[in-house]
Amino acid sequence: MTAARTRRQQHFLSRYGPWAVVTGASSGIGRALACRLAETGLNLVLVARSRPALDGLAAQLAARHGVQVRVLDLDLARDDQLAVLRAATDPLEVGLVVAAAGFGSSGPFLDADLTSETELLMVNGRALMQACFHFGRRFRARGRGGLVLLSSIVGFQGMPYAAHYAATKAYVQALAEALQVELSACGVDVLAAAPGPTHSGFASRAGLRLGHALDPEAIAQPILEALGRQGTVLPGALSKLLTYALVPLPRWVRVRIMGQVMRGMTSTHSPATKTSRS
Repeated sequence: MTAARTRRQQHFLSRYGPWAVVTGASSGIGRALACRLAETGLNLVLVARSRPALDGLAAQLAARHGVQVRVLDLDLARDDQLAVLRAATDPLEVGLVVAAAGFGSSGPFLDADLTSETELLMVNGRALMQACFHFGRRFRARGRGGLVLLSSIVGFQGMPYAAHYAATKAYVQALAEALQVELSACGVDVLAAAPGPTHSGFASRAGLRLGHALDPEAIAQPILEALGRQGTVLPGALSKLLTYALVPLPRWVRVRIMGQVMRGMTSTHSPATKTSRS
């Protein structure tokens, strides 16, 4: 390990340590980010619904990097999720929250299951907002900290056949952009990470088929490197290509193009909407 790398790690630890909370840590981007954070020496609170997956990851990271790892098997759609999360984290000096938990759906909006779509809103919107509010206040009081919010390139315009999922990601993107301005003077860094299609198990469970897609491990480090340096990051060349190619077009054109793309990604054109929980 070079001295320069050690200095970068030390800066990261001093600004965002000693504990980080990662939601959606059992798989995909959340898991990849948890692994990267453990490499920097941060202790971790891993949050997801699957206790076996969390226990396995916690044992691996503790053994490999010598960090403390606590697990919290929690469904963020629950009404009491914030109280449970606070009980687990209030005794700890948390300096970083990575809100990677989320799930999506595909298919015509009016054919969706209302219960599932409401849970989607609770996880992707309410739980993330409550985490920002609670931990943002803690970070403001200590004068430093960071929030990493998982947006998506689908949040930059409406997306027919994934209408509600894209709407929740638009909420995340707008919230992150505003908080980045509001909290910067308090020493709190806020980052919206907006990846494109990613190999994370999301697509298969949501009834989608992907051609080119991003590797979660490959985009985790660019996300963390952007924290404190910019407000939004499009990690990976594919994310940038898909986003910038649409920028010159009117918004209504972008919406129709994204609808055509989504129809092509849907494995079946049956009206049943499929959902993915992480």
